[in-house]
Amino acid sequence: MDIKTISPATKTVRPRPLSPNIQNYRPQLTSVLSIANRITGVVLSVGAVGLVIWLSAAAAGPKPYAAVQQAIGSWIGRFVLFGFTFAFFMHLCGGIRHLIWDTVHGFELRSIYISGWLVVAASVMLTAAACAAGLCVGGWL
Repeated sequence: MDIKTISPATKTVRPRPLSPNIQNYRPQLTSVLSIANRITGVVLSVGAVGLVIWLSAAAAGPKPYAAVQQAIGSWIGRFVLFGFTFAFFMHLCGGIRHLIWDTVHGFELRSIYISGWLVVAASVMLTAAACAAGLCVGGWL
């Protein structure tokens, strides 16, 4: 059912804007993190398919595994791997934030913004730490 409104000035019928109308509102940290959490969940689902492909190639033998490793080792593959790593940590930190909220703590406006920025900072730091660990272990980047 499409809700319509009549404009008093022009007496024309137009579709009523949906609320919240993203064109009228300035993005806030809470809304951006909520959207980012959903996007990272989808990205991680795609990454899980990539993980299955990698494991299947390893089970199929040295030639398929070498082909997948070559793709992962390219600069595009490393960029995608970096993105999956950031998505993992962003989703993880956002999930921890929601677990804290499930204990009915941190709902004051100041706490919400502090925990939001902590999610962003922790995601960046954990991604950097994972990249550094990868460099130390096997030259990930």
